[in-house]
Amino acid sequence: MDFRYTPEQEALRKEFGDFFREEMRDCPPEMGASMESLFEIDVCWEFHKQLGKKLAAKGWIAMAWPKEYGGRDAPLIEQFIFNEVRGYHKAMGVDPIGVGMLAPTLLVSANDEQKREHLPVMARAERDWCQLWSEPNAGSDLACLTTRAVRDGDDYIVNGQKIWTSGAHRADWGFMLARTNPEEKRSRGLSFFLVDMKTPGITVKPLHSMAKGHMFNEVFLDDVRVPVRNRVGEENQGWVASQMTSNFERSMIDLFSHAKRGLEELVQFCKEAKWGGEPLAKNPIVRHKLAQLAIETEAGLAYSHSVVWNQLKGGIITAAPLAAAAKFLATELTQRLNYTGCEIMGLYGQVRESRWAPMMGKYQNYYQLVMGLNMGGGTSEIMRNLVASMGLGLPRSW
Repeated sequence: MDFRYTPEQEALRKEFGDFFREEMRDCPPEMGASMESLFEIDVCWEFHKQLGKKLAAKGWIAMAWPKEYGGRDAPLIEQFIFNEVRGYHKAMGVDPIGVGMLAPTLLVSANDEQKREHLPVMARAERDWCQLWSEPNAGSDLACLTTRAVRDGDDYIVNGQKIWTSGAHRADWGFMLARTNPEEKRSRGLSFFLVDMKTPGITVKPLHSMAKGHMFNEVFLDDVRVPVRNRVGEENQGWVASQMTSNFERSMIDLFSHAKRGLEELVQFCKEAKWGGEPLAKNPIVRHKLAQLAIETEAGLAYSHSVVWNQLKGGIITAAPLAAAAKFLATELTQRLNYTGCEIMGLYGQVRESRWAPMMGKYQNYYQLVMGLNMGGGTSEIMRNLVASMGLGLPRSW
């Protein structure tokens, strides 16, 4: 494969970079590029929504989608370049759950009516989503969920509890897995639903992190009526649709690019901060740690290009095990980067987040948050199992 962009793609990359460089000047300092600040702090949420409107006006949110659903029919590589540049500039503006996870599933599995109802409003940044999957006893092992959906005429009546639902308090809609056939076990008997979060019977309660942030929620569903027309795919076949949500364009280029930017900032800090009268950057131990992170970051960026290249050549499903590998590579790199940053900064790494702290005091917060990246959307262990079973043909370990 050729890692080089064409002149036209380089021009597009520059256009994206110029835009984000200018827009991010107005980014609230509290944002810190973390999902927690996005969902918790009102000024960050408002900036995210305003930036989304500007991106939608340029047609950048859903470039690779069909025009009839709000896209531009652009090649997947252009969407990849957009995600790369946006990640480097730590920019929000795109609903990570609706656009990033649900939309690909709708493009593959939804009927035309569902696509026309939900995709254009996502492309216009007018609707935000949450993922109603995990339950108190069904997290990584999602197939054992117990939320029930019982058919009642033109509706399903849903009862159950979801947990660790990111951004449910901000979301307009949610997509949900519920059990429609209790006689079937595990993944068989599940159905995939789209749920208006304003529906009577839905209660959202906050789950505060140990950093006192509000990103996660509990969602209680008590006799919630969901129209049959909001079921995606056939009844009892929701697991297939859920797997599409997990595997589409999961190159993780935005996270690798974000890591590259974070590493550059850490290197700059080490050049300026002194220890024993010498810049930290001259300490051989520090240099070794930074060099190792630089190697892993560049390898991750190259791997992301490989994932999207395979998606272009062989299709989304063919590249699914590569996407699973990209997920745990990116999240574990992000964890190592922030742990190393906290270690290098010493006591400064424990200063709370503020505009007066070195590097905005981001590491004490990130130190607590990054472990969750290895769990959300499928743990690293599950991703490795997918690589083994789907990519290498080895027997499942679960």
